[in-house]
Amino acid sequence: MENTNIKDGIILIPDFSGFTEFVFNTKLYTGEYIVRQLLSTLIDMNEHYFEISEIEGDAILFYRYDEQPSYQKISKMLRKMQNAFTRKIEELSTSLSTTIDLSLKFIVHYGKFSQYNIGSFKKLYGKTIVEAHQMLKNGLAEHPSYVLFSNSFLESSQNEEDDFNDEKKHHPEVGMIHYFEH
Repeated sequence: MENTNIKDGIILIPDFSGFTEFVFNTKLYTGEYIVRQLLSTLIDMNEHYFEISEIEGDAILFYRYDEQPSYQKISKMLRKMQNAFTRKIEELSTSLSTTIDLSLKFIVHYGKFSQYNIGSFKKLYGKTIVEAHQMLKNGLAEHPSYVLFSNSFLESSQNEEDDFNDEKKHHPEVGMIHYFEH
């Protein structure tokens, strides 16, 4: 059985750090409102570049089939997402008179994956998807707000000049972590 639906592409997962504690320490309605606002902000900053496969709790599974991913385009988008996320947290903290202790991490991975439909849902399948989810639990990050570019993304992307001037750390077994200002 051959699947012609297998293509090379980018997986992007923005994920909130501090989410479990946030849920336990925030009233249900207020927490749901804040999370909805933050997820919507990330989706808006995507500007239809990536498709959405799933939204699960505090994370979005974005994907884009792309044989020549652009490091520069992705890094600029992630910077915009991070800045918008930070502004939205500040705005919500002020308007709701509360402290929102959430930060954002991104996983950017590349490889082969397929897609199938179940009802109205588009599901992604493949080793690349599992690897991206495993990278969320990397234990390598020294600061809460960062991007982890996997080795497979770095190797396959057109590595133009780095858009991140912040601290970065190379982890040969996984990839490159770029920290946002903290």
